[in-house]
Amino acid sequence: MDKSSTSLDKGSDPVDAPAGNPDAADGAATVVDPRLLVREQGLAGYLTEFKRKISGGDLGSIPVVIGLAIIAIVFQSLNSEFLSAKNISDIAVTMVATGMMAVGIIFVLLLGEIDLSVGSVSGVSGALIAVLSVTQGMNEWLAILVAIVSGAVMGAIHGFFFARIGAPAFAVTLAGLLFWLGFMLQLLGDSGTINLDGEGVVGQLTTYYFTDVAAAYGLAAVAVVGYFAAAFLDTRRREAAGIPSRPVADIAVRTAVLAVFAFAAAYMFNQYRGLPLALVLFLIVLVGTDFLLRRTAYGRKIFALGGSVEASRRAGINVTAIRISVFSIAGTFAAIGGLFWASKIAAANQGSGTGDLLMNVIAAAVIGGTSLFGGRGRTWNALLGVMVIVSIQYGLSLEGIATPIQYMVTGAVLLATVVIDSVTRKTQKTAGRA
Repeated sequence: MDKSSTSLDKGSDPVDAPAGNPDAADGAATVVDPRLLVREQGLAGYLTEFKRKISGGDLGSIPVVIGLAIIAIVFQSLNSEFLSAKNISDIAVTMVATGMMAVGIIFVLLLGEIDLSVGSVSGVSGALIAVLSVTQGMNEWLAILVAIVSGAVMGAIHGFFFARIGAPAFAVTLAGLLFWLGFMLQLLGDSGTINLDGEGVVGQLTTYYFTDVAAAYGLAAVAVVGYFAAAFLDTRRREAAGIPSRPVADIAVRTAVLAVFAFAAAYMFNQYRGLPLALVLFLIVLVGTDFLLRRTAYGRKIFALGGSVEASRRAGINVTAIRISVFSIAGTFAAIGGLFWASKIAAANQGSGTGDLLMNVIAAAVIGGTSLFGGRGRTWNALLGVMVIVSIQYGLSLEGIATPIQYMVTGAVLLATVVIDSVTRKTQKTAGRA
């Protein structure tokens, strides 16, 4: 019997059963590494793992992917312009501001907390850029740095009152929402609106496109090659350590699927104006934050806190420092999102950071698959969630449906997602996986 078969046999033994309790052993869940199933059973292993996830309530990104497919089919059948190159490009650019803010919210949600101040913090960021670079004549790059650092400081203040003082995050960030909104209005002054230079750094965040067709195809190629290299190296490291790993054929199939979507998107962008700079920056942020959460000790500490604060404290994790840093990260990405919103409207005004922005940011994170109960989620969820929200908004707009209906539809989608999340957690507890 080869090494992998031996591992599978060992992994098939019931676990987590108390010693000397045969009944518990009989009812224990079978724990098998999915990589072993795929390596030893091939396609049958995929089906076995899929059934196990469904029965255990581990739906992953399946609901949101199915939702995106339904949205595309429905709106394309209603209006042939929905999947046009122009509309797809517009959706890609529009979703970046909300998506950037959703990335920060995901860090907070992983702790099982909430931050209601991100909308106001984004508004302050836009106001600072306008006041410093336009009114005061400060170098625009320096003004951008001040705005982003200010967002980090505002988030850290919220984190301090929550982690050090012990005030509920909901109450602290609600106070922050009101305070920073007032601060933004004070910065803008009596006029209430400061226009930005459309040719400036901030102005071009959402208006600059890489028009050379090689840019979009090149980014697609980098993404595909990068994914394959990362997965292949991970497999080699696992094999060297004697732990389960995915076969190269499995990695090749996953890479092929990614290549289809990546090059199809590149083709669509090149049919309009080219590759949007905003999307490139968003993807860089997603890759970086995903690495931070999944590949660093800091990221593991965040997940640990989301699972159990007391267990994390006993493990030696500095709970206070992690909490403050997470809220600071949320403030940072709120400020970055504010820059993209200011770029989108080429101004900072009294409406910045208000309206439905906060709800869309939270909805994007939750709809994408991040749990409201903490401990589960990835920053890539921000991409999936914001795609759902913005696609619905654009699809309804193409049909001339009024804003109130758009709110109602988005709210219904959010409610459905929260219900799925709650049912999933109950199913996982029943299956002994939560």
